[in-house]
Amino acid sequence: MVGPVQVESVRLRGPGREVCMLLKQMEVGNMAVFAYLVGDRESGEALVIDPAGDVDRIKAAADKGGLRIRYIVNTHGHVDHIAGNAEMKKLTGAPIVIHRDDADMLTSTPAMYLRMFGAKQSPPADITVVEGDHITVGKESLQVIHTPGHSPGGIVLYRNGVVFTGDTLFVEGVGRTDLPGGSWPVMLRSIETKILTLPEETVVYPGHNYGRMPTSTIGHEKKYNPFLR
Repeated sequence: MVGPVQVESVRLRGPGREVCMLLKQMEVGNMAVFAYLVGDRESGEALVIDPAGDVDRIKAAADKGGLRIRYIVNTHGHVDHIAGNAEMKKLTGAPIVIHRDDADMLTSTPAMYLRMFGAKQSPPADITVVEGDHITVGKESLQVIHTPGHSPGGIVLYRNGVVFTGDTLFVEGVGRTDLPGGSWPVMLRSIETKILTLPEETVVYPGHNYGRMPTSTIGHEKKYNPFLR
């Protein structure tokens, strides 16, 4: 049994100043999925990225940090990342946010996969986003970057200093492209033109704990990721 976790303050460089973001990385569910709490201390508002499981633990972490979850954000529509959507929405009442090209996947997960992951069918999307949109909690705003290839509507979420890469980019790895809607050339183009162009010091927060460390940087991935050489 995993106990409560602490929501940490992360210092980031903002335009001309240093800013503080509340952030917690949590390994949840059955596939070493990383869920993330991202919050703003002043307003007490937060969002959760990919609540794949252990929803009570995620909610407890938010409560302990004095955070109210305003949005449930899915980086894409695969069952291992959306498995906790229904329970999280029940607990928080927060709307579900996903790219418009993956929205249909939320409510069409085959029953076999729901049983495999012990999941309930996700509610439908309340908000769909596209390239360039922002998801904001308090003074924290994450930019939506559309990165198709792992799925048609895959996204990464960026703010100066950090990027949440879902299943597009892992630590020294990349997401699979052999599922319906996947394409290696498309995903490679997404990575090369939309992720690796971010500042090299940007911290990479991946969608799975598949690497030899839980986080990386853009500079590290450009140098050491064998799929990108």
